[in-house]
Amino acid sequence: MSLKTPSASPDVEAGPPERTGAFRLRSRKLPNVPHGGLILVLILVCVFTAVQADSFTTSQNLLNVLRQVSVNAVIAAGLTLLMTSGGMDFSMGSNAAVTLCVGAQLLDSGWSTPAVLVICLALATLIGLVNGLVVTYTRVAPFVATLASAMLLDGVALLVLDGMSVTIGDKMSSLGNDEIVGVPYLTIVAVLILALIGVTMHFTAFGRDAFAMGGNEHVARLSGINVNGRKLALYALAGVLAGLAGLMLLSRLGAAAPNTAGLQTQLTAVAAVVIGGTSLAGGHGTIVGTVFGVVLLGVVGNALNLLQVNSNYQLVVTGGVLLVAAIINEVQRKSSPNH
Repeated sequence: MSLKTPSASPDVEAGPPERTGAFRLRSRKLPNVPHGGLILVLILVCVFTAVQADSFTTSQNLLNVLRQVSVNAVIAAGLTLLMTSGGMDFSMGSNAAVTLCVGAQLLDSGWSTPAVLVICLALATLIGLVNGLVVTYTRVAPFVATLASAMLLDGVALLVLDGMSVTIGDKMSSLGNDEIVGVPYLTIVAVLILALIGVTMHFTAFGRDAFAMGGNEHVARLSGINVNGRKLALYALAGVLAGLAGLMLLSRLGAAAPNTAGLQTQLTAVAAVVIGGTSLAGGHGTIVGTVFGVVLLGVVGNALNLLQVNSNYQLVVTGGVLLVAAIINEVQRKSSPNH
């Protein structure tokens, strides 16, 4: 009996270390790269498009892509922080549309550019604040309140233009078209906003409060956080960033036209934020993931145009690419050792 017990014990204990070692070896071979799904799909799209269209890698096209994604990046930055806190604003794209239309009309009427900038940003902030008041004090679900606000604002934008296009000449053209060291001004603005939101989220009390509210609003309130005040500030911030995005778009286009920006722009921003890893339920958000999401959507849109894909199929292809990226991200997240 004394001889069998020692001999049996090593046999029983020998298996798991070998399997564990094999598992660890496989884990080292397949590292968990943050946002790996987005990066993989982005690389595949870039390589495929570069092979099929020589103009994809030209400096002019790349600068065009940077200008296009910069506007969505500013909206997505504000949305990332808001969604992290458990909020949602579907009206940011429509807010941008109203800002763009009002700015164009004022500039066309002879107002000075600085005055127009102040008025438009103040208007956009007010719109965001009204959304915050409705969500905070009426208890209407953010999804419902801001979707209704988006439809209302889209209608206001049409009324402001009265169905006509309004051009602004060369006013604000330097912001929309000029570069510094080969980088468009619009991209510099977007990078600064993204960096500011990223620092706010991870290195300030305001950002930590947003994470706490998204995790559990009731507990956050009990811990002494002024939840109502924070909500109002977050929706006002979303508003001013939407206004900034509208002015950026106006400077790039040099005109305001019916159905510019609006709900479709907002849905694109929401898609970028969600596939970037920010939770719809709140409590988790990543500005780096948002950047990858915005860039992926911009590159896919540019690729479809260069490849001359029929417009009837463009939404289908874009949706398919987003779905693949989201699935890869989710599979990677669930297979992560920390999950």
